[in-house]
Amino acid sequence: MLAGATATSTSRRSLLCRLFGRGEKAIEGTAAIEFGFLAPILALMVVGVADFGMGIYRKMQVQNAAQAGAQYAMLHGFSASISTAVTSASTFAGISAYPAPNQFCGCPTSSGVTTAACNSTCADGSVSGNYVTVSSQGTYETILPYPAIPNSFTFSAQSTVRIQ
Repeated sequence: MLAGATATSTSRRSLLCRLFGRGEKAIEGTAAIEFGFLAPILALMVVGVADFGMGIYRKMQVQNAAQAGAQYAMLHGFSASISTAVTSASTFAGISAYPAPNQFCGCPTSSGVTTAACNSTCADGSVSGNYVTVSSQGTYETILPYPAIPNSFTFSAQSTVRIQ
């Protein structure tokens, strides 16, 4: 495989040398010409990978903000300060606690928490507990506009915790 790649590279150099009229053995500068063709493509690929990575990092920040709000509710109970804990959990200024934190009574099930009347008996025989759902949301705008891909993405995350 490596020998075939070398033969292809040599034939390209020979073609470039014949086109520029210096004979079969004149190969000076062909690497610079090849790099000139490939450099813009490589630069665009690097910017695209960096942009994709920043988008993933923003999504992680939104998820961490929802978890930070849930941890705050677990330690301090339900209060208006949960929204502040969400927005201050990250350096990403675009994070908001939307929709607002919600307190409800519910019963744990295998698929999550189902809403139930407070102090009622759950299907497993336990008493329903108090839960808080914390949501966070943030928008990420791409560095460059890409064809067939939107220029901005809205990420959202939700975390539910039992407080009593």
